[in-house]
Amino acid sequence: MAISNTLVAITNTTVYTSTGNNAITAMIVCNYGATTSNLTLYAIPSGGSAGNNTTIVYQLPIVGGETLSLDQEKLVLANGDSIVAVASVGSMLSFTISTLAV
Repeated sequence: MAISNTLVAITNTTVYTSTGNNAITAMIVCNYGATTSNLTLYAIPSGGSAGNNTTIVYQLPIVGGETLSLDQEKLVLANGDSIVAVASVGSMLSFTISTLAV
């Protein structure tokens, strides 16, 4: 199992790109700021791009000081697939992702 940490910007921020086949076991987003920031997430197949058809979370408000945990279901990514995040307020959301090779 591996973890990766990234600060989410107000532009598309790649938080994970799969090398080989990997399962995402958890995604945790912490808003360590004082104000709310909205989170949008995309699950993008290799060669694809962020857009309406790849959106998995859309403008979800994360209140300052709160943490969001997405760990109920596993998401399996093939080689080159990626998870991209965008925040409404930059560098306030800390994104942690846990993966496992499958």
